[in-house]
Amino acid sequence: MTSLDTHQANSLAPDWLDHPTDVNRLNPAIWPIGADRDADGMLRIQGHRADNLMASYGSPLYVMDEDDFRARAARFAREFNGWQVYYAGKSFLCRAVARWVNQAGLGLDVCSGNELAVALSAGFPPDRIEFHGNNKSVEELAGAIDSGVGRIIVDCAEEIERIERLAAEREATVAVLVRVTTGVQAHTHDYISTGHEDQKFGFSIQQGQAMAGLLACSSSPHLDLRGIHCHIGSQIFDTEGFRQAASRMVALMADFRDRTAVSLPELNLGGGFGIAYTDRDTALDVGCLRAQLAQIVQDALVGYGLDSCRLAIEPGRSICGPAGVGLYTVGVVKPVLASESATRVYVSVDGGMSDNVRSALYRADYTAVVANRRSTAAPVLARVAGKHCESGDILVRDVYLPGDIRPGDIVAIPADGAYARSLASNYNHALKPGVVAVTPGHAYPILRRETLDDLLALDVG
Repeated sequence: MTSLDTHQANSLAPDWLDHPTDVNRLNPAIWPIGADRDADGMLRIQGHRADNLMASYGSPLYVMDEDDFRARAARFAREFNGWQVYYAGKSFLCRAVARWVNQAGLGLDVCSGNELAVALSAGFPPDRIEFHGNNKSVEELAGAIDSGVGRIIVDCAEEIERIERLAAEREATVAVLVRVTTGVQAHTHDYISTGHEDQKFGFSIQQGQAMAGLLACSSSPHLDLRGIHCHIGSQIFDTEGFRQAASRMVALMADFRDRTAVSLPELNLGGGFGIAYTDRDTALDVGCLRAQLAQIVQDALVGYGLDSCRLAIEPGRSICGPAGVGLYTVGVVKPVLASESATRVYVSVDGGMSDNVRSALYRADYTAVVANRRSTAAPVLARVAGKHCESGDILVRDVYLPGDIRPGDIVAIPADGAYARSLASNYNHALKPGVVAVTPGHAYPILRRETLDDLLALDVG
């Protein structure tokens, strides 16, 4: 195939996308710690060649650098010593991950009865689990109470009544936090911004719902009100939103103390800490994050005359996201004249929005490389597309790839560990890829690849 040659930046490229001097480079800020290329230019993760992993476990494939995951979990545990750190299981959860999180000494945040079941089946201590959700069913709440979860984050008045009734039937006391809506607009996509007023989560502080929820919980003989919780959004790169949220939460705690003479002992700031998906992203250093959040809360507590309280956070993406890599096989390469003067190359791979919907869902940006060889060809502006019957089926919207990219090449997408497999679907009856964990000298599946028999087994017609 003739190389698609261009030596200048493409006018279709977004302003943030730099024309690369080396299309083979792996930016260490984006790739897991175990990623490199061997002498042949083949991508390796913890020493395991991408082509060998795909031969063993199929294509597409998610690869999780176990050492990277464990190192990030350990860093949060170390830097946030004295805090309660809950790993947000919604980002990616399976039994192996639950064990890694447990071994790091972190807690676990689950958002459904099934996530809870996975955690318990892996032997995760229930007292280190918190249970989230805006519409927990009676059955889910009963299961959480019966299993002895450490905290239930209550989200509405109906839920308070349900927990109270279930706890009374069991003659139990249930520890709860009240999730509040702080009115803070995080600088992120609307779909992952959860602190503003017009959305489904939590009790509004501004509208008086939060105080009503706190008073209802505190007056119940079966609820042990531990504190308040908020979550302002996801993929956040600075702490200003947390400053605003903490100030409003502490003000609420002070108001509650003045009304009841009770000081709430816990404050959960949620998660949403951003990671680097492309060269333009700069993730907050974990140590700096801890120092800034601690100062933010301390300033608010002093300002309202409150004593110190136990603090909690919920990192998910910032632990598992950078540890994961998506591997795909190129099927079709199609240059398209996208404007009067510029061409875009569509690189279609054997996966798509069924195995990572984030780009299609809210235009999330990723990068990619040709992973099976080095190339000296000039970069071309490319779009990595999936094979699904949707024009929005895009995995990487804007990336420079080598001009000699061809069918059969392997394309690798870094920072793929969070919300890829978790949001995977069977659209067009696609099979969900497997997830393989890698350490030096060892590769093993932690979620097997789906088979056609799996799909047919669900079809009872």
